[in-house]
Amino acid sequence: MAEQQRIAILGGTGNLGYGMAIRLAKAGQTVVIGSRDAGRADDAAQQVKQVITAGAVTGASNEDAVVGADFVLIAVPFGSQATTLKAVHGQLAAGQIVIDACVPLATAAGGKPTQLLGVWQGSSAQQAKSLVPEGVHVVSGLHTLSAADLAEPDLSMDQDTLICGDRKADKEAVTTLLSAIEGLRVIDAGRLEMSRMAESLTPLLIGINIRYKVHSGFRVTGLEA
Repeated sequence: MAEQQRIAILGGTGNLGYGMAIRLAKAGQTVVIGSRDAGRADDAAQQVKQVITAGAVTGASNEDAVVGADFVLIAVPFGSQATTLKAVHGQLAAGQIVIDACVPLATAAGGKPTQLLGVWQGSSAQQAKSLVPEGVHVVSGLHTLSAADLAEPDLSMDQDTLICGDRKADKEAVTTLLSAIEGLRVIDAGRLEMSRMAESLTPLLIGINIRYKVHSGFRVTGLEA
């Protein structure tokens, strides 16, 4: 089991955030679900506790959730990423690792979920990096995981997630954290600028899921387990 740490999940009332809260709580982590509405965050935390009775899960406003967190998972829709990070800018502290799971799907601008928006900085993760204080590091990942599968705590994920970041130590820390999720293998896909490629896999998988009515995942072959 990974060392117990505090993880703030901003967007924890959404599907991805809720699923990650379940999985991280099951892994023995201290999880704080963040939301613009602290009441909604607390409600989501209570729902997680009904699924994972042994987990340490609480709810709070986004601003309160990030205080003292080792990791801050950004699980909001891309259209809300910038406003969310700006809202917690004053609470983020040097040494924290922000895990950006946002994908700039065209739905943020009224388009299709199988299309990707262009981002001025290059990717959602690079935009996140431009919005956090100095000393706060950004790693991207979790783009291709099924939120529905994450919410089933006894289901093995049996897939990979690509992570990107500019510091080896940050990626190693994120790998240790996420590897506690049963069946999930974490692959270092390079520097943060590679996030654009990792994010683009999401609309591809969405199209496959729609076409075949499945929860498809992503697996890199040829690597040792």
